[in-house]
Amino acid sequence: MASAELRDELNCSICLSLYTDPVSLRCGHNFCRSCIVSVLDAQEAAGGYSCPDCRAEYPERPALKKNRKLRNIVERFSSTQPDMKEIRIFCTYCTKSPVPAVRTCLQCEASFCEEHLSRHSKSPEHTLVDPTVSLEERKCSTHKEMLKYYCPIDAACICVSCWVAGDHKGHDVEPLDVASEKVKEKLRSVMKKLKSKREEAGKRVQNLKNHGTEHGKKSAGLADRVSGLFTHVREKLDELEKRIQGEISRQKDQVLRSVSDLVEQVELHVDKLTKDINCLEGLCNITDPLSFLEDVNHGDINDGSGDVIGDVRDAPCVDEGLVSQILHRGLGNFANDLIDMKIKRKFSVMEKSDILLDIDTANNNISISQDLRSASYSALSQNRPDGPKRFKCRQVLSSLSFSSGRHYWEVDVSHARNWMIGVAGESLERKVNGKESHIGLNEKSWAIVSEKNLYASHNNILKQLVSYSPLQVVGIYLDYEARLLSFYKVCDPIRHLHTFTASFSEPLYAAFYLFDNCFIRIMI
Repeated sequence: MASAELRDELNCSICLSLYTDPVSLRCGHNFCRSCIVSVLDAQEAAGGYSCPDCRAEYPERPALKKNRKLRNIVERFSSTQPDMKEIRIFCTYCTKSPVPAVRTCLQCEASFCEEHLSRHSKSPEHTLVDPTVSLEERKCSTHKEMLKYYCPIDAACICVSCWVAGDHKGHDVEPLDVASEKVKEKLRSVMKKLKSKREEAGKRVQNLKNHGTEHGKKSAGLADRVSGLFTHVREKLDELEKRIQGEISRQKDQVLRSVSDLVEQVELHVDKLTKDINCLEGLCNITDPLSFLEDVNHGDINDGSGDVIGDVRDAPCVDEGLVSQILHRGLGNFANDLIDMKIKRKFSVMEKSDILLDIDTANNNISISQDLRSASYSALSQNRPDGPKRFKCRQVLSSLSFSSGRHYWEVDVSHARNWMIGVAGESLERKVNGKESHIGLNEKSWAIVSEKNLYASHNNILKQLVSYSPLQVVGIYLDYEARLLSFYKVCDPIRHLHTFTASFSEPLYAAFYLFDNCFIRIMI
């Protein structure tokens, strides 16, 4: 309701629309410039002038005074009304009927249609802009003059008075259009860089999407290979189980048949003994001595002393040893078949490489076990003779090098608070104690470092890794031709820590750096 009442106050009484370029008469009433000009033109023909609202008469054509405050109020009101139609700006000099303006002159503070613009001054001082009624915003707040220059020192738009006698006196200033073009040129340069970065970011997005698609397909293929492998494994194990179960069933049937035959034999013997007992009982029941002795002498009495009958010792047993032998040989063959099955399905055969420490490379403060698999830091020097392979820093390499193929080994780090393990090239510097020789701190070595946090390190660039529990055993997998070096947390389940991708150009060795109170062991 209040908005509607305010709008009524801001409507011109002639055109009944919001004021456009409002002007005031001496009586205080306001009108659109084009509206009152049209009325005064008509009154001039009649020979007298008066206010259309209060009828106040003027002996001469009244001067029109711009009402800037009212114009600002109208503009603010319009900006708060989303459904308000855009205010149209008309040519100042088209008095008979409103004609839309195409340009506004800041010098003249007037707007022009196409026709009047053609007759307007072409002088550089007469700056033309898009049609506007907001000329007040283009004036200096101090001197009330048009802003025509730009001061690069203070990054401010100024008027002539600001430059000649104001705060910007003596400054190197530029015309607004020149300064604007210079700033635009800088912005174009920035925009060019941003577009280049956007293009690069777009390529990265596409690369990431391609990577996701590629590895989505790769994971699906990997799942199929794993499924096929385990199907084959189950078939092989089922076949072995069927063979062993068949042998057990065969032996069971053999034992049961033998036992059944022996039981039948013993039961026949029991029947015979029963008959003999009955016969003897009948003899013993004869009371006449003569008849008894005659029957005894003429009878065939069997006391059972010569009978041979079956016993449990004659029954065969299930041969568990034979079953174990079949199982052992079958599982041995299965292990060999399993390797072939993995290779057939392109799975890496991660058989442990036989890694031993090379004592000739060990720093003199590193103690090496007799089996060449364990190393620890010692404050006491081991007094080994110096040689070209021996490190000056606390490091030791393996005796075995890798220049092709796939290799895997595991290192027990459970007794080391801080440790550094990885691989190093054959040409790694040995005779300095710094970045040139520490594994992971140069371009010839790669390492996982545990020192407060866990890091992957190469060429002195550290990348922090995430491990939610202390590492006990670290697995290292090297695929020389594929240019891959991977580290794993060996636990249940196994977790991937980091993979380096590099172009290996020389033989590589397993490498170890020993901190104070550090003990590591290569696992068999």
